[in-house]
Amino acid sequence: MASEWDWESGAGLLGIDDPAAVDAAFERGERRVGTAVIGLALQCSLEEASPRIVRAMGLSDPHQRGFAFTAAGDAARINGALTSELYQALRAEGPHGLAEYAIKDTLTFVPFRDLPPWFKWWKVRSAVRNKLEYWWLRSEDAVGDAWRALRGRR
Repeated sequence: MASEWDWESGAGLLGIDDPAAVDAAFERGERRVGTAVIGLALQCSLEEASPRIVRAMGLSDPHQRGFAFTAAGDAARINGALTSELYQALRAEGPHGLAEYAIKDTLTFVPFRDLPPWFKWWKVRSAVRNKLEYWWLRSEDAVGDAWRALRGRR
């Protein structure tokens, strides 16, 4: 299997299913380890992939860090859950940074009852904010339509 993984070009890394190979890549300082953790999220169990995803979230290359957050979102989609370490890493990054879409995936695919308190609060907050924004835009449209109708009659 290892011959299918080209660490230089990144070819085959999305199909990686060997956590030990990713650990060795971390030790060698491979550039595309963030890509490899996406493969782990897709191919391995959550328990096997989670520590490597969290480790990749600390990489210095912002692109590879972004791939680690993509892997966390993929893990939430596939498993309908995350580990406590992944929840902590997502919370630490915050909803407006690289973790934005991973947090949105988590809130979408993990049942509300299984979310930690911060994520529950964030889900409720975002739902209320979205509804208020919807009402605001609808009222803005209604006022604009009324204004145009009044101006057209003069």
